[in-house]
Amino acid sequence: MLPAASLLLEWYDRHRRALPWREGSGDPYRIWLSEVMLQQTTVAAVGPRWRRFLARFPTVEALAAAPWADVAEEWAGLGYYARARNLHACAQAVVARGGFPDTVEGLRALPGIGAYTAAAVGAIAFGREVVPLDGNVERVTSRLAAVEEPLPGARPRLAALAQQWMEQPAARERPGDFVQAIFDLGATICTPRNPACALCPWRQGCEGFRTGLAPSLPRKAAKKARPLKRGVHFLLLDGAGRLLLRRRPPKGLLGGMLELPGTPWREVPWTEPEIAPFAPLPDLSWQLLEGEAKHGFTHFELHMALRAATAPPGAALDGDWMTVEAARAALPGTMQKLLDLARAEGALPGA
Repeated sequence: MLPAASLLLEWYDRHRRALPWREGSGDPYRIWLSEVMLQQTTVAAVGPRWRRFLARFPTVEALAAAPWADVAEEWAGLGYYARARNLHACAQAVVARGGFPDTVEGLRALPGIGAYTAAAVGAIAFGREVVPLDGNVERVTSRLAAVEEPLPGARPRLAALAQQWMEQPAARERPGDFVQAIFDLGATICTPRNPACALCPWRQGCEGFRTGLAPSLPRKAAKKARPLKRGVHFLLLDGAGRLLLRRRPPKGLLGGMLELPGTPWREVPWTEPEIAPFAPLPDLSWQLLEGEAKHGFTHFELHMALRAATAPPGAALDGDWMTVEAARAALPGTMQKLLDLARAEGALPGA
């Protein structure tokens, strides 16, 4: 038996977090945008970026009408760039149909909206009686019911348990607030490490607290080691200290984002004859910088070597020449690490 929804709502009314997307009238565009940004990104990082994104694209219509390059530029630094592509495509689909659907099923049918986002927007923006299963809800529910089965196998059971709250009148009366209350409980009290059980409004009904299992839940199956991939990139400067950037193909990892030109990323090490054709000007004398730029993706680790050169006057090249400051603002975080490496090795102007 799960504890009373009313106890959590009473706690939420006193202790709710002041988050920018909770201000105003519950605009589905703003709520949807916040949910997409919050996937794999912290609340602290999302707050200012959410406001900045809205200042540039204040409505779903503005986002749908914007060129992809503008959306990609605004998303730079938030990571997981497929989210930005899906965001743009979804906005266009919403405008084409005349607005957001107000059901979970309708939201789920939009491009790029998965089960969690559809449930979150459905509950918060439209008052649908559904509990979305994110990391906070998984953790809170697994501790309350002392579910020892490891994730991801336990997710169907946790989802079914969480949905039982919507059988309680208090949750049905305020589904959006109830969902956000669980999010807040998981983020501030029922935290992954050292949960503050003494402050929890559900402590008395928590089986994990009663048995002492709470800090160890939810359990997770052992992760497989991620493969290591390698790439070689090229820092080409012109006489004005600008660097050459190119845009990645629209599909695939970091699709449509700007990058320093380079090889594909693969597990097999690159040989010198293989590297040369990927250089913007293969005949230049390229200096290999010491060290590597390292980045972790969900499914693999990436190590990137960097070579630097100066372009001869009048060289004809495809791509965009940008100042270091403009490049840093436009590049995804993966590529920014190459700039950090170049700066550390004295290969950038002003280093």
